[in-house]
Amino acid sequence: MKLLEVHDLRVRFGDHLAVRGVDFDIAEGETLALVGESGSGKSASALSLLQLVPEPGRVSGSVRFAGRELLGLAPREVRALRGREISMIFQEPMTSLNPVLTVGAQIVEVLRQHEPLSKAAAWARAVELLDLVRVPQPQQRVHSYAHELSGGQRQRVMIAMAVACRPRLLIADEPTTALDATIQARVLELLDTLKRELSMALLLITHDLGLVAAHADRVAVMLAGRKVEEASVGQLFGSPQHPYTRALLDASLNLDDELHYRSATLPEIRHHAGQTGDEPAFTVVPRRPREGALAQAEDRPAGTGPAIGLVPAAEAPDGVAYAAPASADTASANGPANPGGAADLAHGPVAVPSPVPVLDVQHLRVTYPQRGGGAPLHAVDDVSLQIGRGETLGLVGESGCGKSSLSRAILRLVAPSGGRILLHGTDLVPLAERELRPLRRHVQMVFQDPYASLNPRRTIGQILDTVLVVNGVSDRAQRTRRIATMLDRVGLPQAAARRFPHEFSGGQRQRIGIARALILEPDLVICDEPVSALDVSIQAQILNLLVELKEALGLSYLFISHDLSVVRYIADRVQVMQRGRIVETGAFPDLWRAPQHPYTRMLLDAIPGRGASARAA
Repeated sequence: MKLLEVHDLRVRFGDHLAVRGVDFDIAEGETLALVGESGSGKSASALSLLQLVPEPGRVSGSVRFAGRELLGLAPREVRALRGREISMIFQEPMTSLNPVLTVGAQIVEVLRQHEPLSKAAAWARAVELLDLVRVPQPQQRVHSYAHELSGGQRQRVMIAMAVACRPRLLIADEPTTALDATIQARVLELLDTLKRELSMALLLITHDLGLVAAHADRVAVMLAGRKVEEASVGQLFGSPQHPYTRALLDASLNLDDELHYRSATLPEIRHHAGQTGDEPAFTVVPRRPREGALAQAEDRPAGTGPAIGLVPAAEAPDGVAYAAPASADTASANGPANPGGAADLAHGPVAVPSPVPVLDVQHLRVTYPQRGGGAPLHAVDDVSLQIGRGETLGLVGESGCGKSSLSRAILRLVAPSGGRILLHGTDLVPLAERELRPLRRHVQMVFQDPYASLNPRRTIGQILDTVLVVNGVSDRAQRTRRIATMLDRVGLPQAAARRFPHEFSGGQRQRIGIARALILEPDLVICDEPVSALDVSIQAQILNLLVELKEALGLSYLFISHDLSVVRYIADRVQVMQRGRIVETGAFPDLWRAPQHPYTRMLLDAIPGRGASARAA
C-alpha cells in the first residue's frame, strides 16, 4: 500500500524553480533514498511535505498521505500532523535543538502537544525514549542541555523527538553527515530497528551513496530540481541509466576500491549555469592516470617522502621554501606553476631531500582539568608521530579520541602538558608566543566548516590580505599579486576577492579556506575534516586540488578525517587514534588490507556500503 504519493511537485522561490515537477511514492515500511548534490532540490522536496518551505517559497502539485491531500491544509491541521503522523530529523541537531531548554524538556513538549499525558508521565516517557535510542545514562541525560552532549548523542535526541509519537513516516535529512563511521553505523542501525518495530516508512535524504547501498530499498536521483532516475538499489548500483547517476557513482570513494592519489585523479562533475533544453548542463572530467613525481614515488617506502622535497627555509636564499620544478607532463596536466607568484616554481632552486622530518611529535600529552575537582582528562596521551617532506599522514578515530586536541597542540593553540613538538628540528613546546609568531607561518590549518571560520563582514580579498599583513608582508602591491596568484591556484576567479563568504557555495568556500592556509607558503598543512560535509563531486574536486597543490608546492599534510574512504585515497601512512593514544600505524595500503588492532577493524566494518557492487550483483 502506498503511504505517500507525490505528483508534479514544484517549489518556487521568486523566479527560481527549486523543484521542477517531481514524482515519487513510498510504501508502508519502505525506505526511499533521495540523493543528489546540494541545490538539487532534495531538502526543498522534503520540507514541502510538512509545509515547512520558508517564505517566499511557493509549493504546488499534489502530496497525498494515507489518501489525504496535504497541500492546502489549514495551519492548525498541519500542526496536528507534524510530529504525530510525519516527523523529520534535521541535518544539524545543534541548530535544531533549543540551547536554553534541556533535551528532556524538548521531548516532553512534543509528547504533550500530541498526547494526553501528565507532566510526570511525559518526563518518564522522555527517559524511556532516550533509553530506546541508546543514549547512555538516560535518567541523567534527560536533564542535559544540547551543548553538553556529543554529536552522536545530539542526533539520537533528535531521533527520540522524531519517533516520540510513533509516526508513520519519518523524514531523515542527512542524519549522519558529520558523524564518525561507528556512530553513523549505530544511528542507522537504530533507524532500521525503529522502522521495523514501529512499522515506519523512511524518506532518507543523503549524498552518501554508500549509506544508500546499505540501507535503502529504492533510490530517486535528483539534479537541479528534477528527478532524473529512479530504481531499486540493486538496479541503480548495478546498471545506472542516467549519465549523472553514473558520474555520481564514479566520483564516490569506496574503501573496497584500490584507488590512491598516486595512481589516478578522481573524476569530477562540473556544473554549468546554462541549460541544454530541459536537461541541466554538466561536464564529467574523467579519472586520469597520475603522472609526474607523485606517480614516480608510488613504489617508494612509506615515510621516505616523494621524489621531490623542500629546501628548509633557513637554507633558502630568501627564507622561502621552494618546491622542485614539476615535470613537463605534470605542468601540462595541472596548468601553469604558480603564475606570477612570489616563488617561481618552474625556475626555483632544485629541492634536495632532508633527513629531518617537517614535523616530529614525541610523547605528546594534553590534559584538561575537570569541573568540580575530578580526575583530569587525558585528551592526548603519549602520542608520537612523524611527517616527512611531501608526505600525507592520515589520522582517524572517533569523536572525542583526541584528534582535534592533537592538532591544536601542534599549532600551539592549547598548551601541551608534556612531550616535544619539533618543527624542522625546533621544539615548539617551550617557546613563548613572541618566539612562536615567526614560526606559525610554516604550519597552517584548513578547517572543517569554512563558513564558520571566515569573517562574514569582510571580503575574501580583505581576509587574505589580513593574513599577509599580520605576517609582515608590508608591500601592498606584493600582497595584491600573491592574493591573485593564490585565488588562481585554487581555481577561483579574480573577482572573488571583491565578494563576501555568503556569496559562495560550500565547495568554493572550502577553496577559500585552502587559499588562506597556503598564502603564507607553509611547509605543513593540517586538514581538519576538510571534505566531510561536501557533496561527492565537490569532495572529488577538493581532494584533486589538495593533491595538485601538494605536488606543485611540496606540501606536507596531516589529514584528519572520520571518513576512512577519503583517508585511504589521500594518505601515504595512517595512524589510528583511540582514547588519546595511537593504537595502530600502517603504510598504504597495508592498514586497509590487513588491520591488526580490533579498534581499526571495527572502524572499517562500520563503513556503510562496503561491498555495494556485490549487493548490486
